[in-house]
Amino acid sequence: MMKLEGALFPWRFRVVLGLLGIMVAAIAWRIIDLQVVDRAFLKGQGDARSVRHIPIPAHRGLITDRNGEPLAVSTPVTTLWANAKEMQTAKEKWPALAAALGQDPKALAERLEAQANKEFIYLVRGLTPEQGQAVLDLKVPGVYGIEEFRRFYPAGEVTAHMVGFTDIDDHGKEGIELAYDEWLAGVPGKRQVIKDRRGRLIKDVQVTKNAKAGKPLALSIDLRLQYLANRELRNAIIENGAKAGSLVIMDVKTGEILAMVNQPTYNPNNRRNLQPAMMRNRAMIDVFEPGSTMKAISMSAAIETGRWKPSDTVEVYPGTLQIGKYTIKDVSKSEGPVLDLTGILINSSNVGMSKVAFDIGGETIFRLAQKVGLGQDTGLGFPGERVGNLPNYREWRKAETATLSYGYGVSVTAIQLVHAFSALANNGRLAPLTLIKTDKAPQTTQVLPEAVAKTMQTMLQQVIEAPRGVFRAQVPAYHVGGKSGTARKTSVGTKGYAENSYRSLFAGFGPMSDPRYAIVVVIDEPTKAGYFGGLVSAPVFSRVMSGTLRLMNVTPDNLPPTQQANATPVVPLKANGGRG
Repeated sequence: MMKLEGALFPWRFRVVLGLLGIMVAAIAWRIIDLQVVDRAFLKGQGDARSVRHIPIPAHRGLITDRNGEPLAVSTPVTTLWANAKEMQTAKEKWPALAAALGQDPKALAERLEAQANKEFIYLVRGLTPEQGQAVLDLKVPGVYGIEEFRRFYPAGEVTAHMVGFTDIDDHGKEGIELAYDEWLAGVPGKRQVIKDRRGRLIKDVQVTKNAKAGKPLALSIDLRLQYLANRELRNAIIENGAKAGSLVIMDVKTGEILAMVNQPTYNPNNRRNLQPAMMRNRAMIDVFEPGSTMKAISMSAAIETGRWKPSDTVEVYPGTLQIGKYTIKDVSKSEGPVLDLTGILINSSNVGMSKVAFDIGGETIFRLAQKVGLGQDTGLGFPGERVGNLPNYREWRKAETATLSYGYGVSVTAIQLVHAFSALANNGRLAPLTLIKTDKAPQTTQVLPEAVAKTMQTMLQQVIEAPRGVFRAQVPAYHVGGKSGTARKTSVGTKGYAENSYRSLFAGFGPMSDPRYAIVVVIDEPTKAGYFGGLVSAPVFSRVMSGTLRLMNVTPDNLPPTQQANATPVVPLKANGGRG
């Protein structure tokens, strides 16, 4: 008989058995290691296939006005998404789903068929929780919901340009929402859940990271004044057939912007038919020549030099002044051939202002205009804000000096103009501008001697209250001061100015007993009842200032005597309140 090969070579047999034993021992050890010693490995592999982390949306910070009135709030909404792969197994439920979503069944079916290999597509975003739950209750395989937040703006179009809006992903896109996006945006949290291989939720395990809500933000604006300003500006645009307009109210003591409105405007809650022109925050973006409102700054510069005082006179006859090939003209006939400095402001004499400017030099006016913020960065950090232009020349020739003195050749924004007038109102002290509510007194800068500022306050009060003054700017029961302006608009694409195209301006402050509020009104291209600032913008200033002083409980400083309390005030019929 033949012997077994193993018997002939016993050492080989033993080696094979030994190797098999080692392999069995290794496998047994690995099983023990995974099940007893290193349990985390298998657990991790299992979790990787079933445990998921889903985001917990963060609540965006609340935006309010200075009194706590909400301007931007976040409301919970439901977003529906689908696993298109999974939905292919339940095509018979697609028509019911389309009806619940308010979509065309054929269009939805075509979309799901075209994206059949995708595991995530949006069905609809921003549904109310009730609407979202109604769809989820249909229990269509592959349809799921996500909780999100959507921004809502209670004041709508009234605060649209200042507050701005967010996009569908809740990121700031305009206004304060964009400027303070990092401050307002929250930090999403995480929730650990277990899902099966089809992505269906099996168990909500725990919250691994809590969502952190965004920080609240209180703006400087007063919603009451914002509504007032918006109403009066809108009415003025309609009454004068104007193209657009802006209005700004400022607290001269604190530098806070109490109201800032523009027309046309838009509803941030419904932007389907939004036109780009409606989104312009014209008070900060549109630059323009300030016209005769600049004379208040130029006259301040003249008085500051000490070379001029209000009683000094200038010959303005015959109402024109030739400078080389340029002719400076007064818009209307002055009350006489000679005017004092207050008379130059009241009559808005370009000739008189130019002669004063020739004496003090264009550099003097430039320096003061720069100090009060014209053509300078405001420091607000508002998206898209423009700086304007305040030109400086190595040699100030007469033409450049004259045009600067009465507001041409320089471009500013409405926010800069109200800031400049705030310095006159605040006894020469300039407070830094802010759109955020402040509870402490700001660090102000003395840009003009107090005596000069008080002199200008008296002169600007006369501009409104003198017999030939801008009587349409008067405020019942209060003394106010200000200056009207009318500026021709430059033509687009060509040099020079457009025909019959003007901006009507008014800048002023009050009450004169203790000036606290400065207001600037800009009406762009009025077409119905004239275009002079004293005719178009002054009445808006009067109504807004009147409402502001009453809403802020400011004590009247121009009440008539008791015995004349019921008397009807007489308006001077010959007063020329329509000049710029």
